[in-house]
Amino acid sequence: MVFLHRIPRWTLLAAVFVLLAIGMIGTGWVAAAGLLVLAAALAWFAYLNWPALDGSGRILRIVTLVVLVGFAVGRGIERF
Repeated sequence: MVFLHRIPRWTLLAAVFVLLAIGMIGTGWVAAAGLLVLAAALAWFAYLNWPALDGSGRILRIVTLVVLVGFAVGRGIERF
């Protein structure tokens, strides 16, 4: 967390957009890997914020992760 606090704010936002672009524009396992890395980062942030969230915030985090992993699986198996 200290590392994330020290980097400029735009860096994390740019990383999220790059991973999302790779996941949406790329094909096959490259796109799936980009989306899964993004899902892992979001899951980590959700884990860190979990105690401070109310019920609707927790549900929103879970739904977001499920949808993102679903897209990753879909992109990963689209070749089959």
